[in-house]
Amino acid sequence: MPPSHASTADSKPAASSGGVQSLERAFDLLERMADAGGEVGLSELSTSSGLPLPTIHRLIRTLVLCGYVRQQPNRRYALGPRLIRLGESASRLLGTWARPYLARLVEETGETANMAMLDGDEVVYVAQVPSKHSMRMFTEVGRRVLPHSTGVGKALLAHTPPEEVRALLARTGMPAATEKTITSPDAFLEALEHVRRTGYAMDDNEQEIGVRCLAVTVPDSPTAAALSISGPAGRVTEAATERIVPVLQQAARDLSDALAGAGAGSTG
Repeated sequence: MPPSHASTADSKPAASSGGVQSLERAFDLLERMADAGGEVGLSELSTSSGLPLPTIHRLIRTLVLCGYVRQQPNRRYALGPRLIRLGESASRLLGTWARPYLARLVEETGETANMAMLDGDEVVYVAQVPSKHSMRMFTEVGRRVLPHSTGVGKALLAHTPPEEVRALLARTGMPAATEKTITSPDAFLEALEHVRRTGYAMDDNEQEIGVRCLAVTVPDSPTAAALSISGPAGRVTEAATERIVPVLQQAARDLSDALAGAGAGSTG
């Protein structure tokens, strides 16, 4: 997936008034390491951050002692195992943070709203607010599905390099959930091109006959995430899609702002 933020020195926030500069610098270095793929050399960190090497070395040494960074045999530095527990806990909370935005989607679209993330080669649903219609879609939170047959899967993979998508599909296979499921890598890559062109993904009876799902990614999310609505194909029509997609995109932008701290605590 593309990095969640740029990795140039100018793009990083300056030390906030009243903040602890060494803490801000340490977290900045961790983010830069993540942007670089998780492993980086001290000179690369110095170049990208603009900090002198002695400062970089002191900060990295502290992070190594705490277990948040580890030194590799090749003398480069990698993100450490203690970050895994923090990341897993934060990922679980992501669904909780998203619930007000999902509730708003239900109010504005009338359909069930979901949030999903990629976990390895699978899509996992982390939050849902059900529609108030008597006929509504229900996906159990924690359910895992393969990305090729879902709108959220297409949205999450839309900007992944084609060779990585093909490798994922080779690992998972492309079993048909319905007669409309995409089962060809070439056809799936064409579907991802359509997502990039239109700004949203659709599951059109591909996971379950009679059900349509519309999905968009949450821009600049700290981990790849998508919002979706799902409902009976008779309600999620072409006309409804034109109305719902902008609502989905706005909810995703608002959630993105909240996650970045700009709109925390607000759902509007």
